[in-house]
Amino acid sequence: MPISRRQFLESAAAASFAAEVVYGAQADKKTGIPMRIFGKTGARIPCITFGCGSRFLMYKQEDKALEAVNRAIDLGITYLDTAFSYGNGQSEERLGKVMKTRRKEVWLTTKINKRTYDEGMSIIEGSLKRLQTDRIDLIHVHSLTDMDDLKAVESGLLKALYKARDQKMTRFIGVTSHTDPTVLKLALERHDFDCTQMALNAARVGMKSGKGGMEVNEAMKESFELTALPAALKKKMGVTAMKIFGQEALVGKASVEKLIRYALSLPVAAATLGMPKLEFLEENVKIAKAFKPLPKNEMHSLATQLLPQKAMMDRFFATHIDA
Repeated sequence: MPISRRQFLESAAAASFAAEVVYGAQADKKTGIPMRIFGKTGARIPCITFGCGSRFLMYKQEDKALEAVNRAIDLGITYLDTAFSYGNGQSEERLGKVMKTRRKEVWLTTKINKRTYDEGMSIIEGSLKRLQTDRIDLIHVHSLTDMDDLKAVESGLLKALYKARDQKMTRFIGVTSHTDPTVLKLALERHDFDCTQMALNAARVGMKSGKGGMEVNEAMKESFELTALPAALKKKMGVTAMKIFGQEALVGKASVEKLIRYALSLPVAAATLGMPKLEFLEENVKIAKAFKPLPKNEMHSLATQLLPQKAMMDRFFATHIDA
């Protein structure tokens, strides 16, 4: 169907913005890590970020966990991604012990998994204490799932996030999802989010809504990459990719380097990686420093190669709890 002049201009603007995100990266003078524009926040963040979820909690000894955080910052991974639900506050508490002395060096993101206004405000206040800071850079709605969940967010938590942003408790607000790209797309179109985080990997993970529940779409017509990502780019949101290894389901099916390069070849500011060993930090930094975008034909070939994993991952992420 023919498109209107307005649609054409919007598409052109989104394409220009996408190119600026990837090709406008500038290497940090101290660490050499590529720094990308984080959407309309105007900030530049490292192209890989330190995921402080389940993989971070694999550091059973706290001193080792703090060593990993400090090492990440030293290497230039200055974006820390945590959540209240990661260890019921344990991840935030660990980061807080580093933030006492290094808060000014990092971009600090956390997430809220509850849905009511009162629960949201309570968690925000608690997160500030656990993280030992007076302001968080970004707070996400954590793990948006289906339409009922979106309605719950709209009636409660979203109001708390708007208030927190207005009162300078957080600089920016956003929403994450690894379940249904159509629901995330709707949330991004409806509301005033600054940023978003979504499941983006070479297998083009993503469910679609179906009668009576979720339907697997094996033809790659419905995915976060093809459905939700364009909606975010249209509004110039800061986008981070997650689940790029598919909870390890893709490891061994393609090289770690290729999986990271695929994610970073998309118009995203960064890929969030879980790094439960110090050697993973070192290796991922090497990959980030040497990054060159994958050609479109290589991206398509890799997605086709990993298509057999898509149906399995879609089923897994439909019920996966990110905690």
